[in-house]
Amino acid sequence: MSDMKETLGFQAEVKQLLHLMVHSLYSNKEIVLRELASNASDACDKLRFESLADASLLESDPDLQIRVGFDQAARTITITDNGIGMSRQEAIEHLGTIAKSGTREFFARLTGDSKQDASLIGQFGVGFYSSFIVADSVTVRSRRAGLPASEGVEWVSDGSGEFTVATISKPSRGTEVVLHLKDGEDEFLSGWKLREVLRRYADHIQMPILMDKEEWNEEAKGMKPTGEQEQVNEGTALWTRPKGDISDEQYADFYKHVAHDFEAPLGHVHARVEGRQDYTVLLYVPGRAPFDLYDRDAARGVKLYVKRVFIMDNAEQLLPGYLRFVRGVIDAADLPLNVSREILQESRDVEAIRAGATKKVLGLLEDLAENHADKYSQVWNTFGAVLKEGTGEDAANRERIAKLLRFASTANEGDAQTVSLTDYVGRMKAGQADIYVVTAESVAAARHSPHLEVFRKKGIEVLLLSERVDEWMLNHLREFDGKKIVPVTRGDLDLGELADAEEKQAQETAAETHKALVERVQAALGERASAVRVTLRLTDSPACLVREAGELPPHLVRMLKAAGQPVPESKPTLELNPEHTLVKRLDTEQSEARFADLAQVLFDQALLAEGGALEDAAAYVRRVNALLAG
Repeated sequence: MSDMKETLGFQAEVKQLLHLMVHSLYSNKEIVLRELASNASDACDKLRFESLADASLLESDPDLQIRVGFDQAARTITITDNGIGMSRQEAIEHLGTIAKSGTREFFARLTGDSKQDASLIGQFGVGFYSSFIVADSVTVRSRRAGLPASEGVEWVSDGSGEFTVATISKPSRGTEVVLHLKDGEDEFLSGWKLREVLRRYADHIQMPILMDKEEWNEEAKGMKPTGEQEQVNEGTALWTRPKGDISDEQYADFYKHVAHDFEAPLGHVHARVEGRQDYTVLLYVPGRAPFDLYDRDAARGVKLYVKRVFIMDNAEQLLPGYLRFVRGVIDAADLPLNVSREILQESRDVEAIRAGATKKVLGLLEDLAENHADKYSQVWNTFGAVLKEGTGEDAANRERIAKLLRFASTANEGDAQTVSLTDYVGRMKAGQADIYVVTAESVAAARHSPHLEVFRKKGIEVLLLSERVDEWMLNHLREFDGKKIVPVTRGDLDLGELADAEEKQAQETAAETHKALVERVQAALGERASAVRVTLRLTDSPACLVREAGELPPHLVRMLKAAGQPVPESKPTLELNPEHTLVKRLDTEQSEARFADLAQVLFDQALLAEGGALEDAAAYVRRVNALLAG
């Protein structure tokens, strides 16, 4: 088979990754065994699932297991499984490139902080490459279940930039990973050490992990194999055990296994649900976001088991899209074992599990928000924008989701999103009927919006929204606790009892007094403005732009245009502050040319103040220069 041997180069980013592995993870060497044991467990799970449809894949070896051994003389550690295995092409694709794991995004997230960078690795599905932390070369021998023994593959690399692939004869299916240890890594050439690490990191792996049993040999003054094998992990599904028998450390270790994460989760929920559908959930909220959090098409979801039989990874139908950051396991009692993704989507049983699991996760988030403010702050800062999607996706839980939302506010300094809708309602002024919000490109832009001037004057709190999802969220979240959520940029803004009778009378008087000015400005602006009127909502600014009910907010219009989406044509309304010096000067301007220039400048300034872009910046500069010179 030597004619089937070839040497190939790693994907460029893999070289950088291997360098990072060797130089950043020196304090996490034990993670190598966890990653390789986890990969072996996944391979066995996948074979078990595929064998449901094709029992011949099990060949003559139906008992799935993982074996770990070491050779002190050869200085090697070997991790072997009899799972699904790999074909030659799969070995090249999966071991020679990590494009599918988001390599470019991975390196874009690197900070230069070794400890922080190391913690990213598990999130990007590149655990196999951790082998090079302790090994100066790695040999992988594999054969995919169902292929003849003559179509085995051997993959060899020293991590320097190239790897060789050769076709070999491999009678047994599955994968064998041989780590040729570096100098100084002899601590792993110990049965005691390997057992200790495997029990710590892989005790809950369902597949039995076997090692040669050892006993003390007095003559050799050391441990010697007895010729028997023993199982070193407990091998029971953690989620099937009583909660009282599981420690926080065991919960955290299991999360690291299922999520391939190096950090502990922020919280978990473990529950057995009985009723129309019996199932067990063990779900976690991670401490950091995956690189593809905002890619709604990326594979994600929890692991699905049926009676402890693995069915699929990334069972996205079991949780709604806005909870796509949740990791963990759902084990159902009586879903059909030949379930497919299509059947999952149409099954009423799956809908029941989805609804129940969603409520459990929301309950966990509510507990964190109420009793662990520091942890919930981290949850919100990491996943808040995704949670907001739930206001439109999950009408049944919209009120619960709304209580979990956090916002920046005019009541607080800075950009931190710490104010809940419940906090806001509790601080509403006497006579205030609505919840007021303003959207903009950033919190700073929202805080300095001219539309807030009357609210500052009256001491009314306004929530500051600056994320892309906010406009979409407001289309679905119209009220909270019986109170309407009202954007302050609405042209028909009514402060209700907060505006006294004198102010309302003053508004009517100003409209009548400046009727001629309004008509002149309307004529000067032409089609740029749908209407012009005076307002008392402004105290410091000369003008602002507002939209009528039903019109798209300017922030959303700009986002849609930037995305190449068609946007219905609409013109804003210009509101003038009759008490401002510039407006008073405009009212007394005799030259029609200068009047027109000043009217256009006021409109452009109002557009800039709301974050818009000028269609003709040169014309604006010319008008300002002319007014300054005059």
